[in-house]
Amino acid sequence: MADFQGKVALVTGASSGIGLATALLYARNGASVVVANRTEASGLETVSLIRKEGGEAAFCQTDISNPDQVKRLIDFSIKKYGRLDFACNNAGISGDLVPLADCTHENWNNVLNTNLSGIFYCMKYELPEIIKTKGAIVNITSIMGQLGMAYAAAYSAAKHGIIGLTKSAALEYAPMGVRINAVGPAFIKTPLLDVLGEDTLNHLAKQHPIGRLGTPEEVAEMVIWLSSEKASFATAGYYALDGGYMAQ
Repeated sequence: MADFQGKVALVTGASSGIGLATALLYARNGASVVVANRTEASGLETVSLIRKEGGEAAFCQTDISNPDQVKRLIDFSIKKYGRLDFACNNAGISGDLVPLADCTHENWNNVLNTNLSGIFYCMKYELPEIIKTKGAIVNITSIMGQLGMAYAAAYSAAKHGIIGLTKSAALEYAPMGVRINAVGPAFIKTPLLDVLGEDTLNHLAKQHPIGRLGTPEEVAEMVIWLSSEKASFATAGYYALDGGYMAQ
């Protein structure tokens, strides 16, 4: 267990999957958690789950593709808790799965604005506060940040971009005591995969040498480790959490 007593963590996309598991785990380790999500009802449900376990949390409705809303989120966090120690920038969308020539301008812009520009906006406004606490940022990317994926050019391009953004920012802010890393999950059993049939899920599981899909809780454990002092020498890294997928 990490000792996050008296510290504050921000998690975007915290209503389900990786974001929910991460928000819960920050709270279980003692942090107060700012839950950011586009949908109010599901965000408040995450807050409720944290409070039922005896933790502290607050919700701020946020669309990370809107820089004004991201700034408001950070202002809310500081007004509510007075500091910001950790941020897990997790929110993202999959977009349409189509060949590149059939990808609409709207789909391209939606995916890039959320998955890449959204993380830029988050870091832009998080960093002035996290510098003060010498804290840590963890950006959630994907194995598709290192690999290509047919029919997902926009998604893969954005996830590649997150890794470059993470490394550049980490170099800039390491002298100020801030660590910034990226975690790249493979296929994780989250609601995003619920639309796939059982046969497809079984096929995906077999693509991982470990023989199964990952869980949100496993990703959350990596985020907590990277946030903690146990990872005090880790910055500018890309950490694949992929069950061996990329070693093939």
